[in-house]
Amino acid sequence: MSVDGCIDDATGTRLILSNEADLDRVDGVRAGSDAILAGAGTVRRDNPALQVRSPARRAARTAAGRPATPARVTITGRGDLDPAARFFTAGEGARLVYAPAARRDRVAARLAAGPAAAAEVIAAGDPLSLDAVLADLAARGVRRLLVEGGGTVLAQFLAQGLADELHLVIAPVFVGDRDAPRIAGAAGPGGRLHLAEARPIGDVVLLRYLPSAP
Repeated sequence: MSVDGCIDDATGTRLILSNEADLDRVDGVRAGSDAILAGAGTVRRDNPALQVRSPARRAARTAAGRPATPARVTITGRGDLDPAARFFTAGEGARLVYAPAARRDRVAARLAAGPAAAAEVIAAGDPLSLDAVLADLAARGVRRLLVEGGGTVLAQFLAQGLADELHLVIAPVFVGDRDAPRIAGAAGPGGRLHLAEARPIGDVVLLRYLPSAP
């Protein structure tokens, strides 16, 4: 995020806040994960591929008997996902879409053609429940889930006490726009976090937080 708490700006073009060294660090975190989750808003706005980029890391995963890139996961309340999004079309690997039970069939029908047809659409409560999402992922063997955003999804995981670790990178950028996205949108405060690490990475700083002990 920027020094004034923004995770993007309010334009239609994605604002890159991380530097190359930090993006490579994130790629390493991706490579060590079983699945990568981004909310539907992020899939629409940023159009991410959510893949491991490093050929060496992909090869190491394959050599260990794992898919070259982790499973890709998104959650959607409205179901208005674009079947042509890179989430569905880029690379290989499992794609899992979690939706409210009442909208599951409609979402599946929307994604029934082209590469998006390979995605599995799963009902996860009504309204959609993160607990149900995590329980289903655990049943599929996911033990390490990387949640990349956006701001509403991050806030929900934090407010509901579902995050085991938070990597917050502060970039030397002042966005200065009250309409810019921030980590916000969930009701209720999260617990106080414990700062486990502060590490400069070029011109950004990684703050790694853990939940406080009970």
